[in-house]
Amino acid sequence: MSEKKGFNNNKNSEKPPRISDEMPGQKNRMWIYLVLMIIFLVFSFVDFGGSVKEIGRDRFEREMLASKDVEKIVIVNKEKVEIYIKPDKLDSEKYSDAAKGGTFGMGAQTGPHYYFKIGDPETFERQLEAAQKDFAPEEKIFPQYTTRHNYLGEIISWLLPIVIIVGIWFFILKRMSGGGAGGSQIFNFGKSKAQVFDKERKVNVNFNDVAGLEEAKVEIMEIVDFLKNPSKYTKLGGKIPKGALLVGPPGTGKTLLAKAVAGEADVPFFSLSGSDFVEMFVGVGASRVRDLFRQAKAKAPCIIFIDEIDAIGRARGRNPNFGANDERENTLNQLLTEMDGFDTNSGVIILAATNRADILDKALLRAGRFDRQIHLELPDIKEREAIFKVHTRSLKLDPEVEIEFLAKQTPGFSGADIANVCNEAALIAARKNKNKIEKQDFLDAVDRIIGGLEKKSKIISKEEKRIIAYHEAGHATVSWLLEYANPLLKVTIVPRGRALGAAWYLPEERSITTYEQMLDEMCSILGGRASEELNFGKISTGALNDLERVTKMAISMVSYFGMSKNIGNLSYYDSTGQNEFGFTKPYSEKTAELIDKEIKAIVDDQYQRALKVLSENADGLKQLAETLLVREVIFSDDLEKIFGKRIVDIKKQAEQENSQEKPDENNTDNNDDNISENQ
Repeated sequence: MSEKKGFNNNKNSEKPPRISDEMPGQKNRMWIYLVLMIIFLVFSFVDFGGSVKEIGRDRFEREMLASKDVEKIVIVNKEKVEIYIKPDKLDSEKYSDAAKGGTFGMGAQTGPHYYFKIGDPETFERQLEAAQKDFAPEEKIFPQYTTRHNYLGEIISWLLPIVIIVGIWFFILKRMSGGGAGGSQIFNFGKSKAQVFDKERKVNVNFNDVAGLEEAKVEIMEIVDFLKNPSKYTKLGGKIPKGALLVGPPGTGKTLLAKAVAGEADVPFFSLSGSDFVEMFVGVGASRVRDLFRQAKAKAPCIIFIDEIDAIGRARGRNPNFGANDERENTLNQLLTEMDGFDTNSGVIILAATNRADILDKALLRAGRFDRQIHLELPDIKEREAIFKVHTRSLKLDPEVEIEFLAKQTPGFSGADIANVCNEAALIAARKNKNKIEKQDFLDAVDRIIGGLEKKSKIISKEEKRIIAYHEAGHATVSWLLEYANPLLKVTIVPRGRALGAAWYLPEERSITTYEQMLDEMCSILGGRASEELNFGKISTGALNDLERVTKMAISMVSYFGMSKNIGNLSYYDSTGQNEFGFTKPYSEKTAELIDKEIKAIVDDQYQRALKVLSENADGLKQLAETLLVREVIFSDDLEKIFGKRIVDIKKQAEQENSQEKPDENNTDNNDDNISENQ
């Protein structure tokens, strides 16, 4: 029922357009092959001299043989009878359909002029002799036998199956090779698939298009400046860094930053993904690594960018296929050798990006290969404001839209999420036939991305709707009354996505979380189920998401953060991932039982605490739930009218008042001291 949203990481997977795989003259060659094939078919099946007409057996005996107009008969290959008419009889009208022999109709007297097919030559001879029994001996026609070979047809019958098989083989190999650069030719599996950006093909992205990554840009810009002005650093004895690894959550701008480097650096830029090295054939990955560095050395100084390097850079020795020949490890070994082997790669800088740095091989991360690790974190409020300014440059905004307000409404959003919000807001405004994008369009876009699409047509009974309303009101009440719980922004009982109801919070932007803050957050999450039990005397399945989150938080507190008195300051978290394929737990069975008891105790305590808070504020809870049933959506102002200001807001107001008074007192004391000293 309840959803507390903070993170919605969508990886920015946009990639540069691929270079065409075809060679410059490949299309012309294809046309030549097509023309030659047409010419071959024309000469094979078209008779330029006119086709010999096939006739029936009866016409041959009745008109030609009986009239004694036949000059000779030739039996070809014991299956075809060719008839030659006497030259002086061809001018007769009844032979007007006789074939015009010779090439292009020249030499029409040569024949053959007609033909028909037979089954058995011996039977035909007996029938021919019977048909000429009344002829004089000198007038009788005796058949001649000949054998003719169709060499072209025989050659085609032999070659055509081979050509078809080879063609299918070429097609399969091309598809298996991915059809990338070098993959369209049969023996080019080991060629690199990197896209090359140079003077002829430039990227239009620069550092002005990258917002919110100021520290990372300083590191990257120094590498670009080194390539442009190497003497500035080498005169002091400095060496060019060999590589930089961009690490951060999905959507924080790692690939965008690499594109900006390609746009800013006036050197060749090779871009490819870690998966481009992976192939089903043994040795292909290592071969592609060698070919990539061979091309890079030829164009040095240059930059190589490998996106998602964890596809080939995973730590060795973690493969569950023990003892097997791992093609990925062979590729990684070749990459390590090329990056820092006996052969120096002067002028070749490697950029790589990953959001899983914890699983990378230690040999890949050491200095000398990746000298710098640049961490890109989720943007804070100032960085989000800068990112919004970049993505709203091309949008038609209403003057009332404040970029600072949008940045406050999107805590935990990555750069890719903010780009999605801007695009979604434009689509919502266009759907409503607006000329400008208004503030509400952005708020609707944030709700759409966090909670999903509204489903107002979903059929929900009155009883279910009442349970949902009290469930969400329980969340809102507990979170409002607890000091360290995240402040509520909006609560709705309109189904959205997979949730029947949702609550939006504005979590405080902090780097660490205290024990009290985690307990208050757990208590507010359990407020939904506690409200159901308190008001209806029964519970429902709607708290599944709440229970899952609370259980994970309790496990983290006990097993990872050492926040349990009975367990003590112990952490069983493995940041290295070495136990990824382990079969044993890092603690005993007795400790496991103790951990389970501690987790259950923490969750039970916070559930009872939620029941107590709701019992003490039962009237406000009921008023809030009934308001929610009528309006379906309530905001923080409604909670303030019912419960008053939050404790944390009252404390902040008191601190601000005290801070305003103290400077005046300090100034007075300082002035008095100065006066006494002067005296």
